Amino acid sequence: MQQQSRLGSSVGSGTLAGIAPAAAPLEVQLPEVQLPEVQLPEVQLPEVRLPAVPLPVGAANVSERLAQAPALAISTVIFALRPSESSGRPTLWLPLVRRIREPFIGQWALPGGPLTQADSLQDAAARNLADTTGLAPNYLEQLYAFGGLHRSPSQRVVSIVYWAMVQSTEAAMARESENVKWFRADELTELAFDHKQIVDYALWRLRNKMTYGSIAYYLLGEKFTLAQVREVYEAVLGRTVDPANFRRQLKQAAHIEATDEYLQGGKHRPPRLYRYTGDTFSDSPSP
Repeated sequence: MQQQSRLGSSVGSGTLAGIAPAAAPLEVQLPEVQLPEVQLPEVQLPEVRLPAVPLPVGAANVSERLAQAPALAISTVIFALRPSESSGRPTLWLPLVRRIREPFIGQWALPGGPLTQADSLQDAAARNLADTTGLAPNYLEQLYAFGGLHRSPSQRVVSIVYWAMVQSTEAAMARESENVKWFRADELTELAFDHKQIVDYALWRLRNKMTYGSIAYYLLGEKFTLAQVREVYEAVLGRTVDPANFRRQLKQAAHIEATDEYLQGGKHRPPRLYRYTGDTFSDSPSP
């Protein structure tokens, strides 16, 4: 009993006889390992060049184009009477110039060019005519302004258009070359820019003026026969006119004065010469 009591007393105290208490945990320090530096070889990638894709004219930068102020240019329509190549009768002609640069290189266009700081509108038109054809017409009038948004494929261009009338003797002395030629006004095909529409508008204006003004006499010399006046009307209007009726109306018109001179050189009785005595481009009625 005493032996059991001693054993129970030892257990109750929490310490077993003959067993040493637990030791503290050990700290283990591992040596630092230095890894060797590895350098990867440099890889040269091949240079890839994409082929250049040409942009259409004027498509480089739309926003920049819209921000640009329109350019100003001068163009001129010049009408003159020349004999038809088939019938020999007077027909309406005009000179055109071949473009030697883009846009529309190689196409025919009206004489003209950019407006400079030094020229007035009319001076610029007269200078362009002198430079391209050598003509200096007595009649040079502003026709219209053409400024369509898409009339030029590059920068927007506003053209101030003039028109002129020259006599056939003046037109015969005009300079012609590989790049400056005369064409029948009613047989034109496509021209550069919107110049075909400009010529059509000028023809329309000319035909209207023939019914009330004196514009026909700018296509004639100082003196003329009544038959020559009729030929001008037929050439511009593009149709025949009854000779007897036209002659009667023309004799009754104001500012048509008979002279004492006659046109010589014909096979028949020489016709009398007349002159126009009214103000140039007056609104007095004419046949």
